[in-house]
Amino acid sequence: MIGTSIAEYIFIRGCILFLHNIAPASLLYCVLLLGPLPTALSGYRLPPYLEAWLVAEAAFFTIFFLPYKYHLQRPAIHPELLSREERAKLFKRCNATVKDPEKYLSQWFLGAKEEQIKRENVKEFIRWAFLNAGQAESEDEGEVEGYVNAMEKLLGRDIPSGKGSAKSLRLTVDKVDCLHRSLLWYFCVCVVDTVTYWSMLYNGFHFHRTSLARFFTLFPFRPLTLLTTYRSPVEHLTYWHRPHSSKTRLPVLFIHGIGVGLYPYTNFLRDLNKAGEVGGSDAGVGIIALEIMPVSSRITHPALEKDVMVREVQAIVKHHGWSRFVLVSHSYGSIISTHLLKSPVTAPFIGPMVLVDPVSFLLHLPDVAYNFTARQPVRANEHQLWYFGSKDIGVAHSLARRFFWSQNIVWKEDLGVEGENGEEGRNVTVVLSGRDLIVDTEAVRRYLTASFSEGLTSNGKAACVTNKNGKEMITKIGKEDNGAWTSGRWSGSGLEVLWFEHLDHAQVFDFEKTRMPVVQAVELYSAKDGIVQALADS
Repeated sequence: MIGTSIAEYIFIRGCILFLHNIAPASLLYCVLLLGPLPTALSGYRLPPYLEAWLVAEAAFFTIFFLPYKYHLQRPAIHPELLSREERAKLFKRCNATVKDPEKYLSQWFLGAKEEQIKRENVKEFIRWAFLNAGQAESEDEGEVEGYVNAMEKLLGRDIPSGKGSAKSLRLTVDKVDCLHRSLLWYFCVCVVDTVTYWSMLYNGFHFHRTSLARFFTLFPFRPLTLLTTYRSPVEHLTYWHRPHSSKTRLPVLFIHGIGVGLYPYTNFLRDLNKAGEVGGSDAGVGIIALEIMPVSSRITHPALEKDVMVREVQAIVKHHGWSRFVLVSHSYGSIISTHLLKSPVTAPFIGPMVLVDPVSFLLHLPDVAYNFTARQPVRANEHQLWYFGSKDIGVAHSLARRFFWSQNIVWKEDLGVEGENGEEGRNVTVVLSGRDLIVDTEAVRRYLTASFSEGLTSNGKAACVTNKNGKEMITKIGKEDNGAWTSGRWSGSGLEVLWFEHLDHAQVFDFEKTRMPVVQAVELYSAKDGIVQALADS
């Protein structure tokens, strides 16, 4: 993620202006070619190769994009509805973590004012959020009315009757709002993919492709992937694999976020790879880095349904003989991590976890949905997220038709961490950035450390949260720190938070000094839990 300087703003706005206007310029030129060119322009024909490119761009827009955008508008297939008791429990659980009810309601209604949000508006939103419904159904009216009454208690005021002018954000009901991507953009993606391919090969990873029959189901095409002799054991997921040979350490499964695939993570995976090479007969910590193509600036199949994704990940892990692994994910990858964690099929495979910039905590709050899909961009980083992230064809469809918040949300209790009474559990580190433009990381930090007592140093550079037994829960790394553990507070036990005060979403991977604490956390988890697993296996 870029910064917020004036220079970066000019750069990103210039890139967007150029890329977004390729299609209109191509269409205009083709219209002039098809009709009689004005005399003044007839002597100024572009070179043949530029004409061919513009014709291709115009054809791509009219023949592919316009019909495809219409095709993407098909209604979402919602998951099976929770029981009434489960819905009531979920609603109560969500309300318990709302600290600013007025802001909560307003943001779900796209910043509408209090007088614009009336009772029928709230009912409409609740039907979508908890009943997977876009329209009123008489048999659920009593339940919906009860939720509205509970909302009034939360707000401390009555919600006026009738229907106001406010419009709520309902991701899976609203239209798929995407923008055209030019062939030039997909050529750039292809170049980035090529760089990623050779970088991963150089760092000891092997690419596992799907069947040759699926080669043309992904655009831009990936001819280099045809060179590999390794096959993925599943239909959809491709991945990079580093063999695991260690007897005393756990392998690592990595799941990336929205963007251009694994390219932003190549340095992190390289560092992780080096950390796993300690020499001797026990060298070689295995790594699997999944490729989630529907959110990687590609045109491909829709995002996999939850159960399909879980089955394919399980098949990949079993194919390589893993019985337990460290799960590392970033941003959107935390959604897939949540599905793996909640599934009885894959949960036993998951050892320690490192969740970087997770979006799955407090997902009932409007911040993630609003900031990613509805916010009007102002700063440079917001424009980058808006154009290259949320308006991408695959990303927009994934969020509007395959993103069901009640499935994707994760609660502290789901993590299975060590209890306050000392019972053993899963070790989890959550990495948060203080300037995250997508997630309300302050709210997430408060939620994760709510049962602990917090102490902050006066200079704002270090923070420590402890439980009743004095165990430190949070390490805060400021801008001037060298990337090492602040005061050695991170211990690798239970639930802990790494806080990067001056970083934005995904920037933790950009600098070696901020990557290394995350790499060290994964390395320690791999070694610590690997020994325990080795003893259990023996």
